Order: sequence, then structure tokens, then C-alpha cells
Amino acid sequence: MIKVLANDGIKDSGKELLEKNGFEVDTRFRDKEELLRDIASFDALLVRSATKVTPEVMDAGDRLKFIGRGGVGLDNIDLAYAEKKGIKVFNTPGASSQSVAELVMAHMYTGARFLQDANRKMPAEGHDKFKELKKQYSKGRELSGKTLGIVGFGRIGQAVGRLALGVGMKIKPYDMLFKETIHFELSQIDCGGQVPMVSLRPNSLEDVLRESDIITFHIPFASGSSYFISNPEFEKMKKGVMIINAARGGVIDEQALLDQLNSGKVSFTGLDVFENEPHPREDLLQHPRVSLTPHIGASTTEGQDRVWIEMAHHLIKFFK
Repeated sequence: MIKVLANDGIKDSGKELLEKNGFEVDTRFRDKEELLRDIASFDALLVRSATKVTPEVMDAGDRLKFIGRGGVGLDNIDLAYAEKKGIKVFNTPGASSQSVAELVMAHMYTGARFLQDANRKMPAEGHDKFKELKKQYSKGRELSGKTLGIVGFGRIGQAVGRLALGVGMKIKPYDMLFKETIHFELSQIDCGGQVPMVSLRPNSLEDVLRESDIITFHIPFASGSSYFISNPEFEKMKKGVMIINAARGGVIDEQALLDQLNSGKVSFTGLDVFENEPHPREDLLQHPRVSLTPHIGASTTEGQDRVWIEMAHHLIKFFK
């Protein structure tokens, strides 16, 4: 029997599919020491972002042939060492795209209508200062008509683009892989036998930074890399730009971001990821123009069902 360790958990839908196909699935979390002790008993290891799959773990896994990451990023897995060991690595990059995209839109709406601040002040001041708060928050903006820069136009970036176009935004995608015109599906729904398309010209990163009202990031980040966005990049942006990061902590220099928020160059930021997870810096968490979520972009019921069903199919195909 093929033994699978889902060290960071697995949805019942995926677990049941595996068990129906003869797999034994263990869902008890092991810390680093326990994982090194027990991994030799398993043929496959499934993780999310909590478990680090290091060379040490792979060396201890005598039977290990398959590593699965439920989600997009693979930065917690040493891919080069897995290849050297002949261990196949799989992820599920498309399964949670819609979930992440909808959270990005939620952060954008929050910034446009001051929801992060209103939700802090209304419980404390709403009873006595309702009119004052109404006046304070009556200068919101519509997203319709605004230009959204999308840095990283893979599955998640495209999902964000579809939602943004649906509310009347203009999108400016940047992706290192796109050098020619992008033919982009407006919907994932078949409309009477035909899916509407739009053609998007490639943009330079500098154009996206300079011309966008809002910029959202959907690019990978490798530990030890330099920041993708720091003060020199912020200086190229519009005054009052909104910044959204639901990709990885480390993509944006948080100190530079705070400096730009305090100067007014950045009017708002929505963050789902942080440099120092799970202990983000306090001044960022307390800033009145920051909307915060604790790295939950992919964590919806529907998205997680898709993630683990897709991963179960990868496992079944690989071992059968």
C-alpha cells in the first residue's frame, strides 16, 4: 500500500479520493524532528507552506518518490535537490487562482472605500461620531476606470485581470515571459460555444509602475533574493498609488513601503503576505492605511477542494 503523509493537512475530498484508490493517508502534523524520524515510512509527502522540505528531509525519506505542494509556490521545497534525488515534485498552480484573485479584489475595494479604517473606528466611535465618520469616509473612489498594473500574468494574474475588467478597470499586465501580444480570455465560461477574447500588448515593468493607479503582484520570490520593489521602484509610481501583495513576503521591501505610506506616495496597501511570517512587524500591522489578511489568499472552501482533488489525481496517476 502506498503511504502518504499530508503533513500540513488535506481536505476530506482529496483524502477520500486517495483512500478510495487504495492509498493510506496520514494527516498528523510532524515538526522538523518528528518528520526526520518518520518520513522513511512514507512514499509521498504533501505540504502547504508550513513544512520545509529540505535536503535533510529528502535524505531521511528512503521510500520518498513524490512531493506535492498544495498551491502555487514551491519556495519551501529544495527543487534542485529533489531532482538530484529523483523525487518528483508537483504543485497545483491553477486550483486556487480564483480564490486569490477574489481576495485581491477585496483588498482593492477596501482601499478604495477606506473599509480597513472604518471597521476599526466604527465600533469605537460610530455611536457618538457617526456624522464625522460619514464625512471622513465620503471621499472614496470607484475602481471602474482605474488602471490596474498586474505584475506577473500567470494563472492568478489572469484571474485578477478577468475580475478587474468585469468591474470596468483597465489592465496593464507585465510578465517576463510575454514578449508579444497576449490573447487573453475574458471569461472562463463558454458563452454559447465561444469564449470572448481581448488582445493585450506587452508592457515594460517601468510602464506599469509609472502608469498604474493600483499595482498587484503575482510573482515568485526565492529566499535570499533582493527585493523586487523598493524605493527606486516606488519613485517611478504615481503619487497616491495603491499596492496589493498576495504573492510572497519579500517581493516588496516593507520598510520602503512604510516610508512611502507615511510620505503619501502610496495611499494604501493590501497585504496577505509578509517578510517575517508568522510574526509580521507591528508598525505595519497597526498602520491605518494598510488592509491585512494572514496569508489566506488560496484558503477558501472551494479553492482548497480543487487543490486537494487535483493533487490526489497527480498522486493516483503517478503511482498507478
